[in-house]
Amino acid sequence: MTSEDVGGTSTPAGPPARRRVVLTGISSRAWEHPADRGALTALRELRGFDDVVKAFFGMWNERGFRLAYLASAIRVDHRQYPSIYQRYTEAATSLDIPELPELYVRQSPFLNGEAIGLDKPFIVLPTASVQQLDQDELRALLGHELGHVRSGHAVYKTILMILTRWAANLAWLPVGALALRGIIAAMLEWWRKAELSADRAGLLAGQDTAASLRLLMKMAGGGDLTQIDTTAFLEQAAEYDGGGDVRDSLHKLRMTLWSTHPVPVARAAALRQWIDSGGYQRILDGDYPRRDDDATASVTTEMKAAAESYREAFQNTQDPLVGLLRRLGDGATEMGEWAGGAAGRARAWFGAAGEAAARAAREARTPPANGTDTNGNGGTTTS
Repeated sequence: MTSEDVGGTSTPAGPPARRRVVLTGISSRAWEHPADRGALTALRELRGFDDVVKAFFGMWNERGFRLAYLASAIRVDHRQYPSIYQRYTEAATSLDIPELPELYVRQSPFLNGEAIGLDKPFIVLPTASVQQLDQDELRALLGHELGHVRSGHAVYKTILMILTRWAANLAWLPVGALALRGIIAAMLEWWRKAELSADRAGLLAGQDTAASLRLLMKMAGGGDLTQIDTTAFLEQAAEYDGGGDVRDSLHKLRMTLWSTHPVPVARAAALRQWIDSGGYQRILDGDYPRRDDDATASVTTEMKAAAESYREAFQNTQDPLVGLLRRLGDGATEMGEWAGGAAGRARAWFGAAGEAAARAAREARTPPANGTDTNGNGGTTTS
């Protein structure tokens, strides 16, 4: 692990640049939330998973996505948006990413970002993020999207998007639609944890806890934080977690069940909890998994860690509904085991789909009787 001087400050009149630690050889497993890491480790074990995407979703063309942004957005480099490019290289350096994905800025009033693509992913920022974020917050956001790319989240988000469309098309089939909606609900739960993983990657990229929390505050309330207080914002998170009664718990379930992202206050609380647990500092101190060891990651170990993460969350939350379940019995443990089982069922489903898609891909590559070739287009999308 090494460190180096990197340029850039929050404002031209700000303090001198800090020395950010370069996390040499860091694996994405270092920042992945246990529930996210367990699912990813299981899915990466599936053989022929690329064939699933290419055989089932051949109509999704990664080149088409890139050309659309090449035609209608600004590609960032040392000549165009050089200040953004500098923050981008700083974030990538901290995460030890030698090859930068392409970065585009597109016109949009929404403060966010996205990572797109399978074989050659790229990152897109809306103009709102460029205009409303300071340099440190922008570095954290860019690190967030780089975290998505390094974890390979876009592959599985593509699957989720297509499954959602399938569910809409199969709505007239009660049994099939219910089974598919159950898989979608499990994948959405995974995706919400993937967002927490990317928040951690953003913090590791910028190594500025205040900036990472400010980013989430701006996502909640806009770009002007002159009248916003971080402590009060985190108090909102505590009230969201444990305030009210069971009726509020049911409202929270309704709000989040079909959502791809956790609410901003919950993301801020989760990031603060990770910092307070010492996980962030341990990585800065050099205690983290390396990419060279990714091939030996144990599916069983990671799935157990995911289930344990859910159990701890259910045991520690102040949510009224979970509190009621605890009073009635070991409801928190049962819910944790249910979540772990759902991840296992999703893995089994993908395994079966992978085998079917691999067969389809092999057949597609076999020349037909008339001697002509058949070719499929690869698929891609989002973060």
